[in-house]
Amino acid sequence: MTHLALQAAESLKSLGVHTAYGEPIELDGVTVIPVACVQFGFGGGSDGSGDEAAGGAGGGGYSMPLGAYVRDREGLRFQPNLIALLAVGIPFVWVAGKALSRIVRALKK
Repeated sequence: MTHLALQAAESLKSLGVHTAYGEPIELDGVTVIPVACVQFGFGGGSDGSGDEAAGGAGGGGYSMPLGAYVRDREGLRFQPNLIALLAVGIPFVWVAGKALSRIVRALKK
């Protein structure tokens, strides 16, 4: 089991950067490099030792597109993915509003 985890870690070590920054795409003199937030996780376990010990392992991951670096005649700039910004921003605004309402309620007492 230990060797499997080490093999998975070694094979995914260089995959993170290549997955987070995609291959450059060039079209009509404009170069686009996609950027994403990538996370992997693995786990394993066993209930004892010996030949008949039960065990298991699992893994998973996700990738969220953050935007892209765009290089054209105007220079290099980052273009964010607005959907990802909204996905992160909406819960933050909700929590901030909830905290602010509790502060106002506490100050009224």
